[in-house]
Amino acid sequence: MASAAPAFSAEARSVPRFASLSVPSLRTSISPHSLALLRRRHSLFPTLITHSRRNLVVSATATEMPQKATGFVDEMRAVAMRLHTRDQAREGQKEPQGQPVTKWEPAIQGYLRFLVDSKLVYDTLDSIIQNAHYPWYAEFRDTGLERSESLAKDLEWFKEQGHTIPEPSSPGISYARYLEELSEKDPQAFICHFYNFYFAHTAGGRMIGKKVAEKILDNKELEFYKWEGNLSQLLQNVREKLNQVANSWSREEKNHCLEETEKSFKYSGEILRLILS
Repeated sequence: MASAAPAFSAEARSVPRFASLSVPSLRTSISPHSLALLRRRHSLFPTLITHSRRNLVVSATATEMPQKATGFVDEMRAVAMRLHTRDQAREGQKEPQGQPVTKWEPAIQGYLRFLVDSKLVYDTLDSIIQNAHYPWYAEFRDTGLERSESLAKDLEWFKEQGHTIPEPSSPGISYARYLEELSEKDPQAFICHFYNFYFAHTAGGRMIGKKVAEKILDNKELEFYKWEGNLSQLLQNVREKLNQVANSWSREEKNHCLEETEKSFKYSGEILRLILS
């Protein structure tokens, strides 16, 4: 079954094209060498989710506005942009297909499963960064992008409304286990997941949250979709740290990081699909 991950932006005015929504397309700047390298890589990853005989289109990953500083993050973003459809972003290379997020019919219990499994993954990422099996993981402590505490508040709110909070399910458990394994034996691959999961939530994830809130939460904005401070600056700070860390990697290690994007989409897409379960 093909799967996909959410895609998200640093600011409201910079939300990417998403399914049938009309917003500005995105551009990025990478070196000719990097562009040529990426074009030689023909493995494009699916942006299609299948659920109950319906195809659901979502934007693929950590889409963000171009940054002034260039570096390896630009390459990571370029790989992500290739996974979008042409109506989601100018750089997209996928043909539009399936049902856009605006047509989704989410339910409370499915959304709770999504939030619970998301929290498990964020808890795992936080723990990995705090324990810092590799010293440079510590560079990503206290970035301001952390979501565990916000999700805990949201789940408590749902509980107060009389909803039963489910236990984590297979998608979240499997992803958390995979991240723990990667963090110890494959740091470049782990950083790919770190980048995509955190950055993804700040763009298309907010859009998904807004659409779900309109349909089933009477437009309530959850803490999950709020950040303290200037989100654009928080993201830029992390971009700079990612670029600094990647400066010590060989070209082969950087390529390996980029190649992990497919699995990042697979795991996060399975969690996203819980919204409609």
